[in-house]
Amino acid sequence: MYPTRPTTGPLARHAMAYVLAGGRGSRLMELTDRRAKPAVYFGGKLRIIDFALSNALNSGIRRMAVATQYKAHSLIRHLQRGWNFFRPERNESFDILPASQRVAEDKWYLGTADAVYQNIDIIADYEPRYIVVLAGDHVYKMDYEAMLQQHVEQGADVTVACLEVPREAAKGFGVMHVDSSDRILSFQEKPADPPAMPGQPDVALASMGIYVFDTRYLFERLREDAADVASGHDFGRDLIPRLVKGAKAVAHPFQRSCVRSGAEMQAYWRDVGTLDSYFAASIDLTDIVPDLDLFDREWPIWTYGEMTAPAKFVHDEDGRRGAAISSVIAGGTIISGATLRRSLVFSNVRVNSYAEVANAVILPEVVVGRFAHLRNVIIERGVNIPERLVVGEDPVLDAKRFRRTESGICLITQPMIDALGA
Repeated sequence: MYPTRPTTGPLARHAMAYVLAGGRGSRLMELTDRRAKPAVYFGGKLRIIDFALSNALNSGIRRMAVATQYKAHSLIRHLQRGWNFFRPERNESFDILPASQRVAEDKWYLGTADAVYQNIDIIADYEPRYIVVLAGDHVYKMDYEAMLQQHVEQGADVTVACLEVPREAAKGFGVMHVDSSDRILSFQEKPADPPAMPGQPDVALASMGIYVFDTRYLFERLREDAADVASGHDFGRDLIPRLVKGAKAVAHPFQRSCVRSGAEMQAYWRDVGTLDSYFAASIDLTDIVPDLDLFDREWPIWTYGEMTAPAKFVHDEDGRRGAAISSVIAGGTIISGATLRRSLVFSNVRVNSYAEVANAVILPEVVVGRFAHLRNVIIERGVNIPERLVVGEDPVLDAKRFRRTESGICLITQPMIDALGA
């Protein structure tokens, strides 16, 4: 069913990218009340999942599948609109695979490994030589071809992408120890006391949730895992630790395959899984030279190209001048006699006269009323901010009315606004 060795050309041409996009992302609070974490807006016009998919596309992978589960409608709609250009006559494919009780009527996806196992027959029909398993909820740029090449050159059973993180932050990751040849000697999923890297007591080597397998080998291991009633059917908790002990598991350092433009000084990877980290990564994009270059035309981040009018700035009089300083403004937005500073504004937003906005992440179709003063806020899609609302000046009052983080960022949703008049 599978070729015994790849034909000539890049290995990515013989691979399938399988994106795990079923996670809720509960630490993003109300931002994931109506959508899964991979569908959360990012960067002015993107969704988080666009990074994993764009990396695969730019790497040369032309077969992709996305497994969805939690509140998947927003994600599926985005994928249908923005990722519908694959053509079977060019040996391309793009499958959306919602949890659909394909194994048994009482079983949805039980874990990340099970989310692949339940779709083995669909994957097998395409006969990919390799499977690149990806998390759909991280922001980064990476060439998976380099990881595939290392996997083949070292004869690995599984290759795990990894990066160095502060040891305290590693509690939320799979943490590994490797030898000088990159072979993984031990692997712990989300340890309470992450082991440090040799000679670096404050740094741990963390899994990025990216794995490369030979397809046939992965299927064999998934069938074994599915038959194990004691397993949680998860890559990080079950499958990878088992392979580290009994097979050849190899680490792939992110530095070897990260993609950087001339404007990016360091390798960029973010898990924007909390309101604070989401806000920080978003506002960073307003810097003169941000750590993440979304203007890199050699490694574009693909997405749904919504048809919008150009952004518009109107009124030019003292106290009522449409202006945005050190900000990113998407199409369809009208800044009408208001002033914005260091803000990231998505499409079809209207900010009305005399409003003052600073350090704000404003999702699509928000309307900001006259004389509103907003600072350090994330505004959910479709919210109508009433006139003269003040946020960001009284921490005690803000915490009573909105979702306020310890660092002082306020998430504002329409139900929170509606409650103001109750």
